[in-house]
Amino acid sequence: MTETKTGRIIPREVLFGNPERTQPRISPDGTRLAYLAPANGVLNVWVGSVDGEDFRPVTEDRERGIRLYFWAEDDRHILYLQDAGGDENWRLYSVDLEGGGTRDLTPFENVQAQILDKSRHFPDEILVSLNHRDPRVHDAYRLRLSTGDLELVAENPGNIAGWVADADFEVRGAVTAKPDGGFDLLVREAGGEDWNMAVSWGPEDGLGSGPVGFTKDGQHMYLRDSREANAARLVSLNLVTGSVETLVEDPRYDVADVLVHPDTHEAQAAAVERARAEWTVLDEGVRDDFEAIRQLARGDFGVASRDRADENWIVAFTADDGDASYYAYNRRNREGAHLFDARPDLAEYALARMEPISFTARDGLPIEGYLTLPPAEDQRSLPMVLNVHGGPWYRDGWGYDPEAQWFANRGYACLQVNFRGSTGYGKEFLNAGNKEWGAKMHDDLVDAVRWAVEEGVADPERVAIFGGSYGGYAALAGATFTPELFRCAVDIVGPSNLVTLINSIPPYWEPLKAIFTERVGNPETEEELLKTRSPLFSVDRIGIPMLIAQGANDPRVKQAESEQIVAAMQEKSIAHEYMLFKDEGHGFARPENRLKFYAAAEKFLAEHLGGRMEG
Repeated sequence: MTETKTGRIIPREVLFGNPERTQPRISPDGTRLAYLAPANGVLNVWVGSVDGEDFRPVTEDRERGIRLYFWAEDDRHILYLQDAGGDENWRLYSVDLEGGGTRDLTPFENVQAQILDKSRHFPDEILVSLNHRDPRVHDAYRLRLSTGDLELVAENPGNIAGWVADADFEVRGAVTAKPDGGFDLLVREAGGEDWNMAVSWGPEDGLGSGPVGFTKDGQHMYLRDSREANAARLVSLNLVTGSVETLVEDPRYDVADVLVHPDTHEAQAAAVERARAEWTVLDEGVRDDFEAIRQLARGDFGVASRDRADENWIVAFTADDGDASYYAYNRRNREGAHLFDARPDLAEYALARMEPISFTARDGLPIEGYLTLPPAEDQRSLPMVLNVHGGPWYRDGWGYDPEAQWFANRGYACLQVNFRGSTGYGKEFLNAGNKEWGAKMHDDLVDAVRWAVEEGVADPERVAIFGGSYGGYAALAGATFTPELFRCAVDIVGPSNLVTLINSIPPYWEPLKAIFTERVGNPETEEELLKTRSPLFSVDRIGIPMLIAQGANDPRVKQAESEQIVAAMQEKSIAHEYMLFKDEGHGFARPENRLKFYAAAEKFLAEHLGGRMEG
């Protein structure tokens, strides 16, 4: 009997292997297209003409794959970032499409390159920040592509967390981190050296607010700003008078994305992510374009790339029942043509829908999230995986999620919760998570499981907790603080000891350390609080099987975070599995490592929850 599309196992290779093609970018002159695709099993940049089939790989990465690349404004170079083994010491590389060859533009050991800006009016230059002078702080440099020369344009005095360039490609803005966890926005005149305070954000506003960019005349700045409001609004700040004009706002949800014209520097549209992303058009010149784009495909969209003439856009769609799909959109005739899907093989299988959910936490706080159920199944009393997002200053959103599809395909309900402390829901919700790791933040996850049980979705005897980074911490907390709620736990690069986590942050996070001490706890003055919230010190309460996975080169959550709790479990003869990936960092970039981990996790979950397995 032929297996139905609904019942077919989706291979892990299809879900977690390399996409067929992804991240298309049009060249500034509009004649060529680039995208990421495998070459010898590793993601590399491919380039060809927009109307041809002459695509070829122009990079030669053979290990981790390229994940971030872009066109230089000279139409000649492809630029990309790459680290070694997950250490996050990103180097900037340049590929010359005319002369051939790849050049390391930041050939410094143990130095992290960050992209600041590029400009179509300065095609041979790019602004970067490097912690070359001092590993704790990033200075701003002007880099010339033709020669590789670096010119220091702004030196970091020790507290600057980010730089902002104006339309004339001058670094005129700086965001400084304050000891209380807030931030100040400093601005200087063109050609000047003296910095002046433009805006001060307190710790309650710090994570949701910040600069978007200067206007073309340099007299205004667009900001995300939650001062005198709950949620971060898009505002225009007059740098001369200090007056503020609100452009887009919502009482509960932050402005999540802003589309800025690369030449006029005008804010053209802004998105607020409620259950779904919703755009507000600000520039009437693109209103008809947005209406036309909405008709191209089901899902939420964003403008991924645009040519110099602004006639051709590359538009990316995300939907819950398929990976990203890409369209070439022509603004003259307002028509779009499908370019490709990132994972076309998914069309052969039945994918699940992701539904927004909400419930009220035990203290009355409204909580939102998403539920993905197996398609065409009895959707009552299912085994369930509580899949906790990382950050924690992040949020889950609607759209294709390979893990949610994997869980649903294997017969599990997948519940994703934007617990207090998640971003996107305004500062009151964000700040409700301050110093609540392992406490009220964890209570929200517990309440979510109870909600799913009361709704008849989840079998209370078959619930797992799964997550990476903060989600890995939540999995450890679930196993130690509420083991009676879960059948098993999966922790990926999760911290087990909040004291050692904060004391071992990367040196270039030093300006941001106050965020951790204010929002998590201060190891110098609140060590006992942090220990009570650290799973390591409650390891004897673990009563469920655990799977722990760690990257040896992780600069954020060091290998010791996993190994100290593994050692404690070994000492107490607690059942666990431990996977150490020696060539990975904070997550698993190499496809072979991803597939190895998900195979082990699938077997682990099947053993303890009873779901399906591939093969």
